[in-house]
This record gives sequence, C-alpha cells and structure tokens, in this order.
Amino acid sequence: MQLVRQKRQKQEKGQDCPRRPGRSPRVVGAALLVAALGSACAGPGADEAPAPAKPAAGAGRQPRVEGAAGALDAYVERVRKARAARVAAARKWGLAKPPLEAPEPPAVKPRITTRKGFETDGEDMPPVFTTVPTKEKVVFLTIDDGAEKDPELLRMMTDLKIPYSAFLSDYLVKEDYGYFRKMQASGVALHNHTLRHRYLPGLDYADQKREICGMQDVIQKQYGKRPPLFRPPYGNYNEDTLRAAKSCGVKAVPLWASEAFPDHMEWREWDRDLHPGDIILTHFRGKEDWKGTMPDMIRNVMKTITAKGYAVAKLEDYV
Repeated sequence: MQLVRQKRQKQEKGQDCPRRPGRSPRVVGAALLVAALGSACAGPGADEAPAPAKPAAGAGRQPRVEGAAGALDAYVERVRKARAARVAAARKWGLAKPPLEAPEPPAVKPRITTRKGFETDGEDMPPVFTTVPTKEKVVFLTIDDGAEKDPELLRMMTDLKIPYSAFLSDYLVKEDYGYFRKMQASGVALHNHTLRHRYLPGLDYADQKREICGMQDVIQKQYGKRPPLFRPPYGNYNEDTLRAAKSCGVKAVPLWASEAFPDHMEWREWDRDLHPGDIILTHFRGKEDWKGTMPDMIRNVMKTITAKGYAVAKLEDYV
C-alpha cells in the first residue's frame, strides 16, 4: 500500500511522467509517447502546454506538402521543356512564331447541327456544317484528296505537333497507301472523300452510294476502321448524298469556313476572318499544282492562325 501511495504522489507531481516535448521537432517521438500514456500523466498545468498530438500531426502532413511541391516542380519542368521544343520546332520549320497550344478537349462533345441554308428535305440526316460550336479560340485543319505525298509534311506536322484530319479519295491514295498509314500512325484520323472524286449531285442514288460506301470499305480494309466523317467533293451534295452516306455509317459531313494556300487564304464568311470552331480546308498539293510546297502551305496558314490568337485542335475531339 505504501508503494501505491508513493506512486500516486509521484504521478500527481508529474515525476513518473516523461517530460513534455514542447515545440522542438526533435522530440516528435516523445510527443507520440506522451499521447499514448493518456490522462494519467496530464498533471497540473497541462492545459498551458502545447497539445502533444499537434507536432505528430504536423510531422504527418509534411511529407505530403513536400510531395505536392515536388509534383508541381516536375509539371512546371515538363511544360518548360515542351514549350522549348515547340519553339525549336518552329524555328526549324521556318515559322515566325510557335503554334499556340490548344486547350483540353471538352469532356462532352458539342451537339452538331446542320448549318442554316445547308439543309435538305430529308429528316434525320448527318449534319452538314462549316464551324463547330465552341467558345474556345480553336480552329480545325483538314486536308483533302491525297495527290501529293510529301514526306516533309509528315515530319513537319509531327515536329510541330499540329493536329489535322485527312479526307481521302481512293483514285489518288491507292498509289501509296503506306504514306497515309504513316500519317495514321502519328495520330491523324483518315476520313472519306469518295472513290473517284466525282460531282455527286450529278449521279443517281446507287452511283453515289458506290462512291461513298466503296470508300468506306477501302479505308476499313487499308486502315482498319470505317470513318465517321465524310466530305463530298467540291462541297456539293444533295439529299441522296446524305442518305447514301448515312447508310454506310457516316455520322457527320464537315465542310469548311476558309481555305488555305501557300500564298493566301480564301474565306467563306463575309468578314474574311477566323471564328471559334472554324474548319479550314486545304489540299495535298505540290509545286505543279500551286505556288509552293505542302510545308509552304502550313507556314502560311499557321502564320494566319497564330497571329489571330487561335490554336489548332483535333476535329475528332469535338465531333
């Protein structure tokens, strides 16, 4: 009993309890020990001392703070390197300024409807449009036909990381399916521009279907996928065109708001300007067809796009 009374007296005086760690980070382990001992070691004046659990909690948060800072530093470094590479690529390919970076694509694609004045009498047809509904300052670059197969274009677009979509006609691409296979491997989507690039409104329904659905079959055979997008040659179509396209899996018919050449731009809109979501048309052409090469055309169109504060986004992310 005498020993019990002595122990209680020591506890009341705090003699059996470990010394409180105070605010020193070197005694975090002691703080944890104090917390484990419980109220028996509270002792007189305990309310005036720092709560023992707080240093331990602070110590637990510190690694997370340092980890977040490290992750932020790593992200900043990746962005810095990506921008430096973009500047270097622009210099390599003769662009006055590096292309602007497109924002993240929308989580939900916008609803596409047929542009006013482009309707047919048919209902529930693939929409025909020249601009994607978006408020972002992005435009979409599309290249038609497939006549020119310039390897410099592939290298240039890969270096600059400019997205684009290709609308192909079989009578031109069959000379070298492999060229467009390399294009597809770099992330370019390949779409339908008919078998032989004929004026579709001059054909009956059956012939139109052969032109459109036949090209769907070619792209599936050569590139493994039936494309959801179709562009009629010259931008001309009628109700039979849309019915035929729908019958073989076409979901939408993008036309264009402006057209790019190596030495100038041509505009559909009255203000002769770019707008958010505009689709830009150009062609696979070379010096025998126009005044310049494919890289010359890219330099010209990117000069216009960048100067107006726009970035090029991937059409398939929005449609």
